[in-house]
Amino acid sequence: METVSGVNNWKLVIRREAAGVTLLRAVTCDERAALPEELFGLPVTALGDHALAPTAGEAEGEAVQVTCGPVAADADWNNHGLRELTLPPSLRRVGDYAFLNCDRLKTLRLWDGVTFWGGGALMNCRALDTFHLTRTGEQGESLAYFADELSRELDVTVTEPDGQTARLLFPEYMEVYEENCPAHHFDYNIYGAGYPYHHCFRQKKLTMKEYDGLWRSYLGMEHDDGAALRLAWWRLRYPVELTEQAERRYTAYLRDHTDEAVRWLLAERDPAGLRFLLARTEPTRELLSGACALAREEGAPEALAILLEEQHKRFPSGLDKTFDL
Repeated sequence: METVSGVNNWKLVIRREAAGVTLLRAVTCDERAALPEELFGLPVTALGDHALAPTAGEAEGEAVQVTCGPVAADADWNNHGLRELTLPPSLRRVGDYAFLNCDRLKTLRLWDGVTFWGGGALMNCRALDTFHLTRTGEQGESLAYFADELSRELDVTVTEPDGQTARLLFPEYMEVYEENCPAHHFDYNIYGAGYPYHHCFRQKKLTMKEYDGLWRSYLGMEHDDGAALRLAWWRLRYPVELTEQAERRYTAYLRDHTDEAVRWLLAERDPAGLRFLLARTEPTRELLSGACALAREEGAPEALAILLEEQHKRFPSGLDKTFDL
């Protein structure tokens, strides 16, 4: 087995080809890991079938170990502990069941250059809900693939070639087959208001206008208020291609749910976001007073300073007091 240095620890089985390297198997003992961008002067261009699946069998190929330092003797080399994975920008193909049963994988970072996603590539990745997608050119099909494959709530950050960043939330929905005994068949039902968001792609491409156009109908359906708050919030915080009409609608929702938004931002420890919210809403005296008390309880001095400043600006105390001598 040949050993090379890298930024993470991997045990690989590879196949060298003219176009680049295919990773037939890749296992790590790290919780957060990035696959190598190149090996032996060749770019890593493909993941083979079952490449990172913890339960996959042996593969025939060239064995390579990538190391970034000493590893504990009892380390588990099986991907079961893998929580965050970065794919290389050179990757173009992901094989069938490539991440099968990576049950703790939550975050996937990748570039939008993958042109083929194999069947069941994300099967049983039950914790996977966060994607960081960097575009290097024309929009690819990866985002459409994720949204179609995963019905859970997805938190997606997209970085455009010019550096602009959008953060999009795709609300959850469920597809359920329910037995209809009198009719002797199963009924197919969809629950949750997230289905249109997961399927608003045209020719596997997403436009912000179409995404924002779902907002009013989403609020008219049975939906999760927390998801609606986050969806509106991220569109306003990262307003890529945000129209004035959509901005007004999202802002109106935040004004109607300012208390929930303040509590969420305090929990997230996001003072910059808190300042952004207060500048666009009309918090009441009672809301600010309660938020100040909560910030004190949670030990958030920076947020408390912002709230006290807002409280003084909107409801100055002591200016109208009179004293009788």
